[in-house]
Amino acid sequence: MADASDLRPLSAWHSTLIALFIFIVAHAALLVRLSTPEKFVFDEVHYVPAARQILLPAPSSSQLNPMHPPLGKQLIALSIRSFGDNAFGWRYASTVFGALAVMAIYLCGLALFAAQGPAIAAAAIALFNQMLFVQARVAMLDVFATGFSLLAIAAFMHGFRRQRPQLLFAMAGICFGLAIACKWCGVFPWVTALGIAGIIRMLQHWQTSFADPEEDDWYSPELWPELSAMQVVLCLGVIPVVCYVATFIVLEGWSPVAIAEAQRRIFDDSVTMAIAGHTYMSAWPSWPFLVRPVWFLFDKTDDQHIAAVVLLGNPLVLWPGLLALLVCVHDFIAMRRRAAFLIAAFYVGCYLPWALLPRALSFLYYYLPSAMLLSLALPCAWLRWHLPPWVLWAFVMVAAVGFVAMLPISAAFVGTSMATFNRLMLFQSWI
Repeated sequence: MADASDLRPLSAWHSTLIALFIFIVAHAALLVRLSTPEKFVFDEVHYVPAARQILLPAPSSSQLNPMHPPLGKQLIALSIRSFGDNAFGWRYASTVFGALAVMAIYLCGLALFAAQGPAIAAAAIALFNQMLFVQARVAMLDVFATGFSLLAIAAFMHGFRRQRPQLLFAMAGICFGLAIACKWCGVFPWVTALGIAGIIRMLQHWQTSFADPEEDDWYSPELWPELSAMQVVLCLGVIPVVCYVATFIVLEGWSPVAIAEAQRRIFDDSVTMAIAGHTYMSAWPSWPFLVRPVWFLFDKTDDQHIAAVVLLGNPLVLWPGLLALLVCVHDFIAMRRRAAFLIAAFYVGCYLPWALLPRALSFLYYYLPSAMLLSLALPCAWLRWHLPPWVLWAFVMVAAVGFVAMLPISAAFVGTSMATFNRLMLFQSWI
């Protein structure tokens, strides 16, 4: 059995302090030599000029990067205004939301496990993911959408077992709306939450009940006794839409026609437009297996050394995470466990919609939200098997070792030799 100290519930005050500490540690780690390299990395070439345009005193007739909503670019613009038009200024906002994403995983862990040890372990595993580390140190939009989405999921999970979840569901709705306002992939976890709430309300309407009900069941006829259907629609339906639309007012004004036209442009440009192939593109079935990474930077510093940034993900986290996810799926189906259900539902909800989109061009970093949720599946499997605490913390150390081993190709300031680079490239498809 797990040690009692690892499973001791925390007070709200202690949880808040630990959450802040996790945010500070993660933020400090992400800030190290942030301005290296001092030039644009990968898609920064699109988003930084768009952010600069937002800072211009007069609006431009030709809007840069119209294929994405404005909030992520507005956050980059705020960072540039605060810290200057330089590499640190472009990327600082990303580090904030990367740290918020790690903190959100901790909050999700508290909601699912009601215990300090597994929640902290989940946050550490998320930080050592490597995929987040790379994405949170470039001026791109995905980390903003992921940060808001994970905060929304954390609020939804905390409200899931409350008699009066209205406030938490409203907070989730706000964050879902802001996630979508950064990038439309924020729709996926939002629709997942709506689907979960809709299924539960439908089962309650049919007066469904489980045989031999357990406290840990994901569904109960008595769930949310003081939450009306109208309040569900308001918190998880209306509030996200209002928050999303509000982010367009700065650029489009109060004109409904202009805001609607902006949505048409986004749909045409980012969903249906045919786009030429890309060297680092990959298909959605390959993402969990890390078949094709995305090279953000590859610069030769001399004949034998390089500065490299590759978005790959830590195999020592993500491959075992898939096995832990299978445990969650089993426990949801066979044992009706609430934590397993929520982890599996949001993982699938963030991942599988990519299979339905007509857009042909896709990249591994689209997998980031699901990859972060695997950090919760691993402690969930540990609890399922009643393993001693040292097993979980040993896995955290293994994840840390994998993270350190990959730093030479994750952080440009570290640098590496060609010999080390060749050792780290385990498969030909990684090059």
